[in-house]
Amino acid sequence: MDKTYNPFTTAQEQFDKVAEMLNLDQAMKKMLRNSMREYHFLIPVRMDDGSVEVFRGFRVLHNDARGPGKGGIRFHPQETIDTVRALAMWMTWKCAVVDIPLGGGKGGVICDPHNLSSREQELLCRGWVRQISKNVGPLSDVPAPDVMTNAQHMLWMLDEYETIHGAKYPGFITGKPVGMGGSLGRKEATGYGVIFTVREALKEMGVRPEDTIASVQGFGNVARHAIELYQQIGGGVIAVSCWDQKDNTSYTFRKTDGVSLDELLTITDSFGSIDKNKASDLGYTVLDGSAWIEQEADILIPAALENQINAETVSKMSQRVKLIAEGANGPTTIEADETIKKRNIFLIPDFLANAGGVTCSYFEQVQCNMNYYWTKEETLGKLDEKMTSAFIAVSDLAREKKLYMRDAAYVIAIDRVAKAARYRGWV
Repeated sequence: MDKTYNPFTTAQEQFDKVAEMLNLDQAMKKMLRNSMREYHFLIPVRMDDGSVEVFRGFRVLHNDARGPGKGGIRFHPQETIDTVRALAMWMTWKCAVVDIPLGGGKGGVICDPHNLSSREQELLCRGWVRQISKNVGPLSDVPAPDVMTNAQHMLWMLDEYETIHGAKYPGFITGKPVGMGGSLGRKEATGYGVIFTVREALKEMGVRPEDTIASVQGFGNVARHAIELYQQIGGGVIAVSCWDQKDNTSYTFRKTDGVSLDELLTITDSFGSIDKNKASDLGYTVLDGSAWIEQEADILIPAALENQINAETVSKMSQRVKLIAEGANGPTTIEADETIKKRNIFLIPDFLANAGGVTCSYFEQVQCNMNYYWTKEETLGKLDEKMTSAFIAVSDLAREKKLYMRDAAYVIAIDRVAKAARYRGWV
């Protein structure tokens, strides 16, 4: 990861640009470009060997003018407070652009779960909740899974929260296992949401999905389900990339006649790392991790980490690329955006494209609070309706005002949050 890249600086610069377009006053700018609340804390964990390791944890609440905070908890060895601040801000805009009554939050722990036993991970989850339990909750700030956290982590956190507060609060956290307050359709939601927006973009462009090829960065939950639905609507995937935990580097796996999702899943571990030797045996060409962006594809789907399409890598994109759907948070830098605009590539910005996850998290919260759960078909149908409506609103504004799609999405989202803050009398 580029050590000089600061995602929070990028998030603020993106905000500043649109704040000027909306003529926001100085007080509103000052409030919305910064976090309302931040929590930094230490989590001591007694490790399996008897030693005590002290982990650094965070929770940031960017803005809750439109409703309780909402945002994942990320376990990552390169986690920083500025990454959490940026992700919390992007969550505010994400909830606003799809018009769900939630604000933006984010959490994290600096750790590598690959190197932690199940017991150690459980103690870390429970320790995170103990440090922040007075400042999160179903009516104030609702966590969820993110990079390298999963449904089991969420359930440990829920159990600790309920133990501390002495009651049942299934709406405290989302991304739980189905049958324990989780929503059917949640695991598909983010990836499917990306493809719902891709489908609508292709309609606008007059292109059939079956006439397109995609290259995908990442092979975690988002990427897998995006690939699944994209192939279901007729598209083909030429390459995927993923992080290899053994080699501590990333690789791209290319197959000219098309990637087989089922095939790759049989040689993938629980953290989304594909076995490169087994992939070679199955006919995949194993390339450098950055090679996903160089493929001869119509669609690029960055669905891993931030800062992946930047001033350096954007020049490596094939001239064939006509659509970028940002499955990850903050994958494209401001410098790269300029090149994408010049090349007239249709871009679906991250906080619109990947809003399926938080939308379904909202559905899960609603189901928990009313203690009534929907079928998978009903949930995904509601998700399709929300994502499609949001995409059309952003696309219509972009055409009407001749705006870049990212700018149009920001205009809608920031305007909604600013209005909520004004209505409350905050500024």
